[in-house]
Amino acid sequence: MSDRQGGPHEQEKDESTSGDWKQRPPYNIRGDDPSFQVKYEAHCHCKRVSYQLSREKPLDAKYCHCGTCQRLHGAPFQWAAIFHKDDINFTNGWHDLGWYESSEKTTKHKLPCKVSCAYCRTPIMDEGRNMILLFPTLIDFKSQEDKAKFAPSCHMFYGSRSLDIPDGKPKWSGINDQSDLLDDDVDPGLKRKREEVEEENKKKAEK
Repeated sequence: MSDRQGGPHEQEKDESTSGDWKQRPPYNIRGDDPSFQVKYEAHCHCKRVSYQLSREKPLDAKYCHCGTCQRLHGAPFQWAAIFHKDDINFTNGWHDLGWYESSEKTTKHKLPCKVSCAYCRTPIMDEGRNMILLFPTLIDFKSQEDKAKFAPSCHMFYGSRSLDIPDGKPKWSGINDQSDLLDDDVDPGLKRKREEVEEENKKKAEK
């Protein structure tokens, strides 16, 4: 497969797309590296892009209801799992990726950015400066037990939600632990958590 296959998603020229990115996580290819123990395999819709994961459980997983995620995913919210960049190994199609940096609306590989398959346009991940956010719906889970390890811990930007989800998980108005906790009638413990956070924020503001 040539480097230009999947060409309908042309990239703007930039020094970050000159080739050095291929040698760094998350894009460097592991090959037969015995230290990379495969736990999961995943792929986009057309299967031109596929990857492996070595971490059994994400560092965290969240539902994001922000307007950008809703629009770019064409869905009510985004389900994302956080991993280190060296937790992933692309087995196919790393040269068939497209990038999109939403603040400048550019297709340069500029962090943080959205990464997708350049052919079928399936969202692959959000690449940050230090971490990556992967989408569990791309993973071929072998059991419900494995899938349960990716259960979200909270909702972010719930104030921008397009539908109510009374699941008892903490619901933040913005970024978790940096914004207000919103009411959730399902779990009274969340209200106590919200009050604790509000009290802590008040103390910080008084200093």
